[in-house]
Parts: sequence; C-alpha cells; structure tokens
Amino acid sequence: MKYHISHSLFVFFVIMLCACGTTGEKQSVTQPALELIERQIGSRAVDIRLEEIAPENGKETFEIEAENGILTLRGSSPVAICYAFHTYLREACSSMKTWSGEHVDWPASWPDYPLKKQTTPYDYRYFLNVCTFGYTAPYWDWERWEKEIDWMALRGVNMPLATVASEAIAERVWLRMGFQKEEIRAFFTGPAHLPWHRMGNLNSWDGPLSETWQEEQIKLQHKILDRMRRLGMEPIAPAFAGFVPDAFVKQHPEISFKHLEWGGFEEKYNAYVLPPETPYFQEIGKMFIEEWEKEFGKNTYYLSDSFNEMKLPVAEGDKEGKHKLLAQYGESIYRSIVAGNPDAIWVTQGWTFGYQHDFWDRESLQALLSRVPDDKMVIIDLGNDYPKWVWGTEQTWKTHDGFYGKKWIFSYVPNFGGKTPMTGDLHMYATSSAEALHSENAGHLIGFGSAPEGLENNEVVYELLADMGWTGDSIDLDSWLPVYCKARYGGCPAAMDSAWHLFEQTAYSSLYSYPRFTWQTVIPDSRRESKIDVSDAFLQGVELFLSCADSLNASQLYVNDAIEYASYYLAAKADESYKLALKEDSLGNRVAAMQQLDRAVDILLEVDRLLASHPLYRLEEWVELARDWGTAESEKNAYEANAKRLITTWGGFQEDYAARFWSGLIKDYYIPRMKLYFSEQRTDMDRWEENWIKTPWHNTSEPFDNPLQEALVLVDKYK
Repeated sequence: MKYHISHSLFVFFVIMLCACGTTGEKQSVTQPALELIERQIGSRAVDIRLEEIAPENGKETFEIEAENGILTLRGSSPVAICYAFHTYLREACSSMKTWSGEHVDWPASWPDYPLKKQTTPYDYRYFLNVCTFGYTAPYWDWERWEKEIDWMALRGVNMPLATVASEAIAERVWLRMGFQKEEIRAFFTGPAHLPWHRMGNLNSWDGPLSETWQEEQIKLQHKILDRMRRLGMEPIAPAFAGFVPDAFVKQHPEISFKHLEWGGFEEKYNAYVLPPETPYFQEIGKMFIEEWEKEFGKNTYYLSDSFNEMKLPVAEGDKEGKHKLLAQYGESIYRSIVAGNPDAIWVTQGWTFGYQHDFWDRESLQALLSRVPDDKMVIIDLGNDYPKWVWGTEQTWKTHDGFYGKKWIFSYVPNFGGKTPMTGDLHMYATSSAEALHSENAGHLIGFGSAPEGLENNEVVYELLADMGWTGDSIDLDSWLPVYCKARYGGCPAAMDSAWHLFEQTAYSSLYSYPRFTWQTVIPDSRRESKIDVSDAFLQGVELFLSCADSLNASQLYVNDAIEYASYYLAAKADESYKLALKEDSLGNRVAAMQQLDRAVDILLEVDRLLASHPLYRLEEWVELARDWGTAESEKNAYEANAKRLITTWGGFQEDYAARFWSGLIKDYYIPRMKLYFSEQRTDMDRWEENWIKTPWHNTSEPFDNPLQEALVLVDKYK
C-alpha cells in the first residue's frame, strides 16, 4: 500500500509540473526557438524578445520588429520564430549561417527593422528525400544531425522525412515473424545503400548490418525525433511497403510473390514484394507501425512507396488487370498502416508518377488512389522541376488534376546523387509553386518543399526555396539576389551583381540530371548524358566574382565560393584538354593524346589543392564520418568501402551517378583512373576501382597557404 500511495503522489506531482510548464502554450512555442537561437549566436540570444502570436486563418505566422536596439520576434510556432530570426539576420544584419559556414556581422545593438508580418500559405514545408539518407546522411552522427535540424527550422521546415533506424524496427518485425537474426541481417544493404532497400530497389548489396549499427541507429533516431518534435515539426516516419526477405519467400511457396527489377543488378539483389491480397501485407504492416511507435511514440505521417522506378508486374495491354491490381495495392498499403495506428496518414512520393508517366496514366493513378480516403493520404509531388528539364511533360499535378482530391505537397528535386556543380532553375523556383497555389486545378494543395538527393551544394537554391515556402507570390530575383549576396558576402558591388546575373542566365538557368565533367566518367556516359554549363558567359561570371576579392575577402563564405567557382572554371579547362586527349587517342595519335592528358592532370591537381581548403568538398570528411561508426578495424574498413562505393561505382549500372567534385577524390581516384585508361592496363579498370574502394584511404592532399590568392592566380593562368 505504501508503494501505491507514493506512486500516486508521484504521478500527481508530475502532472502538475507538466501543467505548469505548458500553461498557455507560450513556453512550448518560444522556449525551443530560444534554445535554437542560443545554439546559433550564444549569449546574444537573451537580448531578443520572443513572443507567441496566433496563427492567421490556421496558417503559421511570424512578425519581426526592431526599434531602439530591441529586437522582437513573434511567431505562432517554434519554426515560425526561427524562420523570422533567419530572415532578420539576412535582411537587417546582412548575415547568414549555412552548410558551408557563416558570414556574421553582429552590430553592437540590433538594427532597426520596421514591423514585418508574414503568413505562410501552406500547412507544411517539407524537406529531405529518401535518397538523402544515402547520398548525404548515411553516416551522420548526432552532432551533424543537430546542425541539420537547426538548419531546417531556420528555414521554416516543419515536415521533415525521418527514416533513420528503419532496419532496426524491421528486424524486430521479422523476429516476431519467427526468422533468425542472421537471415534477417542478410536482407539489408550497407548503410549508404539503405534508401534503395527501403524503396524495394535493392537487397543485401554491401551488407549486412551489425548489432551495434542497429542499436546506435535507434539511439540516434530518438535524438532526431525528440528535437524535431520539440520544434513542433511533424516528422514522416517509415512504413512497410510490401518488400520481404528471401527467407520469407522460401517459407511461403504458396504465395505468388512479385519479383521486381531495378538498376541493372543481378536477380539475387532484387526485391520480392507481397501480392496485395495476402493477409500478410496487413499483418506485417501493422506490426511495423506497432514496433515503431513502441520505440519512438505515436506518429501521424508514414511513408510507403511500393513501385519506385519499377514496373508493376502485369500483362502487357491488360488495363483491367493493371487497374485492379493497383487498386488492391493502394488499399493494402493504406490498411496496413492504419491497422497499426488508426489516426495515421499514408504519405507517398509522387516521383514515380512523373518519372514513369507512360505507365502512370490518369486511370492508373486513379486506380491506386481509389480505395484510400482523401483525408488519409498525402502525395509529395516530388520533382516539379523535371517535367520541363528531363521528361518533356506537363507537371504531374497538372496532368492528374491536383491528384484527384488527395492532399498533396508541391516539391522539387534540385539535386541528383549529391553532385556538386552549380545547377538549378532559379526562375522556376521563384515562380512555379505560386502558379500552382493560385491554379483552379490545384486540388487540395497543403504544402511546399524540396527533396534534394544530396545536400551541401548550391546553397542559393535552398535559400530561395525556403522563402518560397512562406509566400504565395513569385519572388523577384532582381531584388532578392542582391540581398542574398550582401548577407553571404558582406556586400554586392557592381561586379558581384554582374557575376550573379551571368550565373542566373547560365548555370542557374539549367537543371540537368547529371552535371558531371567528362574526366569524372573516364569516357562519355552513354546511358546518362552529362551536361554542365561552363559556357563563356559562365566563365566570365566567375572572373567577375573573383574580381571582388579585395573588397569581400573578409567574408569566409565569399572565400569558400571563390574557391568553389574558381575550381569549376579550372575543371572546365581541364575537361577541354581531356576531351581532346580522348579524341587524339581515338585517332591513334598517342603523343598528342598524352600531352592533352598531362595538361588536364596538371590543372586538376591544382583544383584538388584548392578544394582541400573548402569546408564541404573533401573526401576526408565523408570517409571519417563512415569510419567513426565502426568499432573494430574491419568494421571501420567496411563502412569506408561502402561510403566510397556509393560515390564511385555504386553498383548495377549506376557507376559515377553520384560523382563528387571533391578534394582527395580528384587526386586519388579520378586522376589515376584517367591515367589507367590511357595505359596498356585499360581493361583492368574494374579491378582497379574495386581495389581502390576496399583499400583504406589516407588523405595526402595539401591545401594552399592562401587558397583565395591561388585561385586568382590559377584562373588568370588558364584563361
């Protein structure tokens, strides 16, 4: 009895404390924002007044006001306040904190700023891509994730994808189904390839996963979700999509599994998917949600994609059979999710609807959606940039009448594979979502977002997209870009303004899927055509940008961008020589070919040294993050090999898909591979690549003492 009384009193006190801490909701809105701002600027955060205000017509709202050195930020949510702070830094303080560093110029007191009130037209601002967890974040630790969540909040994101530890949860489900841990582990890929395992594209490749990996991913996901939720975000968690291990297939010969194909991999690496009519679909899906929520708590949004870039196994021309099967799959996926949580909402990526637009005609997509209640599904219309640049179609939401009554999110995929060259369509990013928002055909459009496969590149794109998530109108780039430049570099002199106009007209008026140099693929890629804008106008823009060095070199972000842009300039010159080397080689002109190859190599060695001073474009960090997840040396080596494989040979026919413009990779992978191609050991390329992947790498790239000065000298030398 004594225990029960004290326990009851304890519960009572806990309830009272919680009630006191959340009275009026004010603390729940302002306190998380204050904590984030403190992480950004330290003790200066106490000088800022944070206040809660009501949403405007149900939409998140913020206000900024500064007078007589007193800065007041008001918001209806933590991320609204955080975005207000980010906006004030940029517009009032000409300061910016980014992936690649920061330019901060704190005044003694906060500059005056007339009252600005802004309301987002969207319920949600979505961010991340299933593939981001491979191309950028497979080996991130909590320190890196904390920075990213702060980055998202500062840009107003409130609906991030959160798929870390999917395999640890799946493992628990398969154990409940009676399978052994060893046969379950054989189902999983290596960490960098897990996104494609989650989408049913790939099994076992570069696996298995270790006990330690599974345990540590659970711990990491707790920290990620706790922080996201504290900031008021609605994370999208993973759900079961129908893919099962080989052990399950062998145990159930009575089931007619669908064996899918993807990526040019051998059959043993391809996925088996349950037919929708089997009761196992709902049983397993229910357990997945139960296990996830048992570990991480209740969630609302669950992602499930069953046919990413894969054909549905139906007889050619059998429209009736196709539509019946799609309707069954839609119903089975939905029911498998709500069986585990009746309040859950199914989220699916709309990428495949545009990517495979010939398959996903109006009747087919309507069939998939037909048995799912309109309020229980959200479609992320992932790649609204690709209809124009790649597919040659209308944007998918237009083709499908705003997705036939389902809720949907307008999104872009500004990056494929984490490739780093300057690319993007700034004009489209500044206008296209506003067009959708005001269209009579938009249907139930509830959100805006971006889903880059790789982060830490083309930062101007993501700053622009962040602002588009908070306006229903187009953005005037002529007004927006100078503000961006002042915040990033500390000024926007005439030469800088001219440089960005040229960038806007060249590299940032083009969005190619595969922006790579020829020397990165050894020979031109016939499967995925590489395109990169290094026109004379672009090169002139780089020269103008570099001409601002004397006035802007105090900004670390200017120095970083100068290093990057100069490196592209030089890499383009190297590419000219390398293409000539290939041409001379094809004509049998050995001496001329080697002369051009040597010139390309000489230039690229300089590029490698320049990039050794860049905070992002270095192989070193990629390898160190991977190795840090290992315990024994053998595990460290395996993770390093997995990380290096993804950005080089990948697997299947994806070679050089994720080509990176990185110091260390240029010197120790691309250059030796180029030389090998021009040697008598050309046919030994595959063995050499595999050996490089599996051999632990040690950085030998030496940065310049003054990389900015060297960038100026080298560009002048190779004009």
